[in-house]
Amino acid sequence: MRSQRSRSLPERKPRPPEPVAQQTKPGKSEHLATEAEDVKWMQTALREAQRAAAEGEVPVGAAVIHEGRLVARAHNRPIHLRDPTAHAEILALRHAARRLANYRLTGCALYVTIEPCPMCASAITHARIRRLVFGADDPKAGAAGSAFEVLNHPKANHRVEVATGVLKEDCASLLREFFSRRRPKIESIDLIIRSGN
Repeated sequence: MRSQRSRSLPERKPRPPEPVAQQTKPGKSEHLATEAEDVKWMQTALREAQRAAAEGEVPVGAAVIHEGRLVARAHNRPIHLRDPTAHAEILALRHAARRLANYRLTGCALYVTIEPCPMCASAITHARIRRLVFGADDPKAGAAGSAFEVLNHPKANHRVEVATGVLKEDCASLLREFFSRRRPKIESIDLIIRSGN
């Protein structure tokens, strides 16, 4: 009879509280964001999320900031572009890379309305984003610690500063409203399918 061994999970690092200015000393291409700037750029991401909702897409928006200036913004578009990778974060990173003429986005901050999924978290790491700021946690698919630990994984060769909870309720309520409007339609379709009509 073999004895059962329990695997201990790595300790989860606590997330920082509400965003504040970055604690490291800035280099030539780094900009210290203030709480007011975090709110300003998250509002930009929220406007993008509202555009996504108006197009029938899941309302997620993103903005890339470099040296205190907006260089790219985007919203979810997988349905319209017929592209499963067309998440707001991916599209914003692509636009920023083209605009800055570099696939490495060192010195950039990414603002997004919800915690990135594993695909987007990997793209953030590969792009070498310096700072990620997101509004709402995603307990089902968030890859910055809520569901998965893709961002800042111990084996990754890049670390991203993460700030959470900026305009959290605004970001979460936009998603809740979007899905509450869609659920009655989905439930009625399920009832029709189950009843055979």
